[in-house]
Amino acid sequence: MALSIERDLNAPNAIRSACDCCELAIPKQQGHQQDQGRLMAVIVLLTVFLITELGMALWSHSLSLLADTGHLLTDIGALGLTLFAGWVAQRPAADQATFGHRRAGILAALANGVGLVAIAALIGWEAIGRLQSPEAILSLPMLLGAGMGLAINSVNLSLLHSHSHADLNLRGAFLHIVADVASSVGVLLAALLIYGLHWLWADALAGLMVAGLTGLSAVPLIQRSLAILMEYAPRSHPPATIAAAFMAFPAVREVKTLRIWAIDVDQVVLCAHLVVAPCSAQERDTLIQQIQTRLSQRHGIHETTLQLTSEPSRLARLHPLLNHNLVAMFAERQEATERGAAS
Repeated sequence: MALSIERDLNAPNAIRSACDCCELAIPKQQGHQQDQGRLMAVIVLLTVFLITELGMALWSHSLSLLADTGHLLTDIGALGLTLFAGWVAQRPAADQATFGHRRAGILAALANGVGLVAIAALIGWEAIGRLQSPEAILSLPMLLGAGMGLAINSVNLSLLHSHSHADLNLRGAFLHIVADVASSVGVLLAALLIYGLHWLWADALAGLMVAGLTGLSAVPLIQRSLAILMEYAPRSHPPATIAAAFMAFPAVREVKTLRIWAIDVDQVVLCAHLVVAPCSAQERDTLIQQIQTRLSQRHGIHETTLQLTSEPSRLARLHPLLNHNLVAMFAERQEATERGAAS
C-alpha cells in the first residue's frame, strides 16, 4: 500500500519551520520593495542620460557612442520588463498558478539575455563595416559622453550589485548595466585614441569590443534561465547526492523515483518515491520527518513530497489473500469445482 505524505504541520519541526517563514516574510517583502525602488532609480538615470548621449552621438558622428545610445534604449526597455516581472512574481499562488508567478522573473531574465545577444550582433555588424571605411569623428563630445556614461552606470552598478546574486531576474538587469559600463570604458578609450593619435578606426574597434562583451555576458544568463524553465535538476542539488542522502537511512531500501527542479533561483522542489522496510504508521511518520529535516538542513530543500511504499515481506508473499485478488481466487475455486463435478 502506497502512502503519500507531505510535511506534517502538527510536527514540532514543521511548526518551527512555519514560524521561521512567518518571521522572515516581512523583511523579504521589504527587500522586494527596495529592489523595485532601485530599479526605478536606475531607469530614471538611464532615461535622462539617454537624451544627453544621443545628442552627443549625433554631434560627434561616433559609432561607438551611437551604439551605446541604442544599447541604453534597449536597457531601459529590459529594465522596465524586469520591473514588471518582479511585480508579477510577487503575486500569491491562486487558481491554476499553484506555484505562484515566480517564473515570470525567469522569463524576463531569458528575454533580457536574448536581447543582449541581439544588441551585440547589431553593434558587431556595424563595427565591422566601420573598420573597412572609418568616418571623421569629433573626439571631445565623444569623450564627454563616454565620461558621463561611465559615471552614471557606475552609480547604477552600485545600486544593483549586492542584490543581483539571489534573483535571476535582477541579475539580468545587472548584466545590462555591466555591458553599459564596458561600453562606456570602450568609448572612453576610443575617444582618447582619436583625440591623441587620430586613430579613427579605434571607434569601430571599441564598438566591436562592446559587442563581444555584451554577447558573452548574456550566455550564462540564457543558460541558467533555460535550465530552470526546462526543469533541470539544479547543479547545486545533484540527484545522485540526494539519492545517497535517502539511502543513508537504514529503513530506505530503494529510490524508485526522484525529481528535483527549481521554481526560481532560491526555490527548489523535490518529489520522490521510496521503497522502505515494513514498519508501523508511527515509524513511517517519524522517517518522513527525519528525511525532510535532513533535506532542509543539509541541502536547503524545504518543499518536499514523499511517497513511501513498504517492501513486501516473505510472509506477505506466502499469504494467498495478499497475492491474489479475492474475486479471482473464488472464480478459480468455482471453476475447479465445476471441473470436478463434470468428471
